[in-house]
Amino acid sequence: MITSAQIRAARAMLDWSREQLSDNSSVGISALMRLESAEGVPSGNIKTFEAVQKALEEAGIEFIGSPEEGAGVRWKTKK
Repeated sequence: MITSAQIRAARAMLDWSREQLSDNSSVGISALMRLESAEGVPSGNIKTFEAVQKALEEAGIEFIGSPEEGAGVRWKTKK
């Protein structure tokens, strides 16, 4: 599961506004605001998390670590 901080960091790396993430994930802006404002792993619908994660990954972000062990983000390596 990804954390709120990872979502914020990934969006910052991509230089995306919430509106851009909303457009790319089909998740509403108010839902994104709730996800990003929570501490740690936010509560919510798993489909919402999957849509956000998929949109960010398709844009070149890789989620690393775990909430318990230093979760982070980085650019996907090109193969």
